[in-house]
Amino acid sequence: MRILMIAPGTRGDVAPMAGLGSRLQSLGFEVAIAANAAYAQLITAAGCEHRELPGDMSHLVSPAPPGQKATGADLRSYMRELGDYFDLAAVGTLAAAKAGADVILANAVAPFAYDVAEGLDIPAIGAHLQPTEPSAAYPPMVLGTARSLGPVGNKLLGSLVSAGNAPYDAPSARIRQALGLVKKSRAAAERARRKANRPVLHGISPTIFPRPADWRSGLVMTGYWWPEADPDWQPPSDLLEFLANGPPPVFIGFGSSAAVDVDFMLDAAQRAGARAVLQGVQSVSGPDAISVGAVPHEWLFPQMAAVVHHAGAGTTAAGLRAGVPTVSVPIYTDQPFWAARITALGAGPQPVPYKELTNERLAAAIMEAMTTPDYAARARQLSATLSTEDGTAPVVAALRSAVELT
Repeated sequence: MRILMIAPGTRGDVAPMAGLGSRLQSLGFEVAIAANAAYAQLITAAGCEHRELPGDMSHLVSPAPPGQKATGADLRSYMRELGDYFDLAAVGTLAAAKAGADVILANAVAPFAYDVAEGLDIPAIGAHLQPTEPSAAYPPMVLGTARSLGPVGNKLLGSLVSAGNAPYDAPSARIRQALGLVKKSRAAAERARRKANRPVLHGISPTIFPRPADWRSGLVMTGYWWPEADPDWQPPSDLLEFLANGPPPVFIGFGSSAAVDVDFMLDAAQRAGARAVLQGVQSVSGPDAISVGAVPHEWLFPQMAAVVHHAGAGTTAAGLRAGVPTVSVPIYTDQPFWAARITALGAGPQPVPYKELTNERLAAAIMEAMTTPDYAARARQLSATLSTEDGTAPVVAALRSAVELT
């Protein structure tokens, strides 16, 4: 069976799909992943075929300086650029599907993949890393807040947001036109899939986020899809030396977001009295801090006293898997949700929202994470439970069911 995964977005969107793809390949499936060129090596190292989606989202995830809010003009420009990005992704998705697939797995920001699947008569299944279904259990992710409006308010607002405009609406409409399909809005298509109880797989652990009671039966919580470990990767000698020559440091990194500069990171670590491993910056080397490039989180995080990050879905999962406390600095979309989950689970202090971030607040949160034994104990408990979960088996069942129904 040929599986095509559609994964526009950043590395955090692609890495879990590559990990899942590697495990599916080992079970006899043929897996191709459509993603931006920057992630070709990540995909091929996992043993999957890379099919390129044109475009690059990396420049779209750099926010305003710490402690500042984006202006209205910034947001309007951002939405225009995001629409252009999804236009390219939609065109690339059509080309990738025409290259051959028996089933399409579409991530949460690729609704145009369903239009492509309809036009080419290929079954499609959602493969999400965030809960996006309107629910009483959480406010809509797109609003970038974890503040609950209560069961009725959460569900109502989620439904309103789902029916509203989105940056991939126009690309979806253009793909439908190109394929000669009847005109149908993205929101209407989503409503039809809900009514038909079409499957959406969620690469989320029910230990970290229990399945909401009001989810329909087609929404499946599979467990995490862990990124694939590269057997040929070796840690840099200077990093090994740094780790060996002092107490466990804290990790500070913000994924694809160039969110915090090196001086800010170093000052916060110094105020907290912590050694630090810094990711996303360069040319730091000394007894108290070192900068690193693409170091596998599954190798690095267990050696940390705490991890400081933006609370993206994948990085949050990696920190909890490592069994160390987390300091979250959420910036946008689903990050406040995951940051709130970390706190609710007892694995770290209260989040430090990026728009309220200062050196003093970050240092205080790092100190709290490092000196509160309950955070470390709870993180270890969660890690032990996560190690028993299998996120692949439910995906295999859904894939085979989708093909049998065609």
